[in-house]
Amino acid sequence: MLVTKELGCVAFDTVWQQMRDFTDNRTTVTADELWLLEHPSVFTLGQAGKPEHILCAGEIPVVKTDRGGQVTYHGQGQLVGYCLFDIKRLNMGVRELVETLEDVLVDTLAHYGISAWANRDAHGVYIGTKKIASLGLRIRKGCSYHGFALNVDMDLSPFNSINPCGYAGLSMTQMRDHLTHPPTQSQVANTISHLLRQKISFTD
Repeated sequence: MLVTKELGCVAFDTVWQQMRDFTDNRTTVTADELWLLEHPSVFTLGQAGKPEHILCAGEIPVVKTDRGGQVTYHGQGQLVGYCLFDIKRLNMGVRELVETLEDVLVDTLAHYGISAWANRDAHGVYIGTKKIASLGLRIRKGCSYHGFALNVDMDLSPFNSINPCGYAGLSMTQMRDHLTHPPTQSQVANTISHLLRQKISFTD
């Protein structure tokens, strides 16, 4: 089964430790969980992240993490989804999980009338040439944590202080820029949770 939790706005460091604790303590019968939340402003660097991709952090904290990928920004108005899945039990490889998450995000945007596409070479979801969602995972003991970030209705200006995902000049976008009346975070969270259950056969 999949347990979905909406956690509100929580500091990145706090949730990061909770994800690691959950993964370390889970057993073969622990239910998979999807945590949906927002973070206060923070830049995060993945395992392969290069500090030079942070052009000017200013007063925004920078956290070096254990996820895949380069540098990204999290802030309020962005929906973050942390995927605490036993991928061995789900019989999924890492690439399959990443591509499934991308497909769920594309389908979520389509649900709200936004046409987007998944970039299988430079993972993420795009509207035209602008990126709207980023992904980065960590696998430990056959289980995933970290996940995705979807820009819903936020201040995008901090992305100008980094090379998003390690790509200089990459432009970011958000749902608000493509809709007259953007959905709430909770509405988007519910849509993602519903579509994810359709894409992945979670055990009862």
